[in-house]
Amino acid sequence: MSAWRGSWGGWRAARSHTRDRRVLVPGIGLFRAERNRAISGTRDAAFSLVRRVRSAGEDFTHPSGSVLRIAEVPYEHMFDDRSLMSSRETAAVLALMARRAMPPRRLAGAIEEEGSALRLLEQFDASSADRLFDIDRRPVTLDQLEEHVHAWEREGFGVVTVLDDDYPANLRTVYDRPPALFVRGRLQEHDERSVALVGTRSASPEGLEKAREIARELVAAEYVVVSGLAAGIDTAAHTAALEAGGRTVAVIGTGLRHSFPRANARLQEQIGREHAVISQFWPGQEGRRWTFPQRNAVMSGFSRATVVVEASHTSGARMQARLAREHGRPVFLLRALLEHRWAQTQAQRAGSYVVDSGAEIIGHLDRLYAEQLTLIA
Repeated sequence: MSAWRGSWGGWRAARSHTRDRRVLVPGIGLFRAERNRAISGTRDAAFSLVRRVRSAGEDFTHPSGSVLRIAEVPYEHMFDDRSLMSSRETAAVLALMARRAMPPRRLAGAIEEEGSALRLLEQFDASSADRLFDIDRRPVTLDQLEEHVHAWEREGFGVVTVLDDDYPANLRTVYDRPPALFVRGRLQEHDERSVALVGTRSASPEGLEKAREIARELVAAEYVVVSGLAAGIDTAAHTAALEAGGRTVAVIGTGLRHSFPRANARLQEQIGREHAVISQFWPGQEGRRWTFPQRNAVMSGFSRATVVVEASHTSGARMQARLAREHGRPVFLLRALLEHRWAQTQAQRAGSYVVDSGAEIIGHLDRLYAEQLTLIA
């Protein structure tokens, strides 16, 4: 999401279709251009502009005729790697989500096809700049929603959308990908090598030990351990990965301001500080019956494969096994699961493997993913 990825040659100010355009000037911060004109130039021209704005004070008239004014944005954002246009596009993605003009699974694809959430939003609402969007039960304008993006960054988490290069590679390939993710911590390119380890919250001692054993083996094979931060198998998987010195990513069924269960609040904070916690829900969203199945879909899409350690027919892990199959991802079932009819049925389906150890899982993965996943543009 770097604002200046690539060369400085051809630097240009961020464009917008709104009446007042904010412009990010490197080294000085955000400015508002009150005429809808582009300002472009080389790196030297950019820094020349910085010096002239500083010497002119609060307002400065660019030779193009645009009046630049310091925007009401905290100083720490002057050196962010998020360009102004990026934050505006992010706000537009969130506005489209709040508008609910189409199902989320269709919205992500529509945004990618259009190449701009702002353009898509304008197709739905010509007056989108003045329209109110319901965010966390509060009506906000698009400008205010953009400020929310910066406020969330100050709170410690960012927003990654399908328009961003660092949107998870695996997740981008599934049909029901969310248009945006809220992230505490940092996503990494290596997260493409992720395996979801899931199971019941009411796990047996044997199930917990098996989850820890598999997590350690996955870490040793340089896989990222993904789970849902629930009690039971999820907690065992996360803690074992951390203790083994590996990377673990939590996909949660609440907004990032909440922890479920509350007993895992400290673990959630540690994973967010050292690795990444992700959610497709607004930060203030509490856990509901419908949020956890949606979380399972994202966890399946984020990962190369799903491993079910221990789960009854009512477990969300059973649902994730089904979702992984729909996503075309391999599903690994621990042999002890075959006492359940659902697991017996799942085991007979293509792409499912009954295993006894982490070593078997890794062997299958190495064979199935012998060639690196590539996205066809």
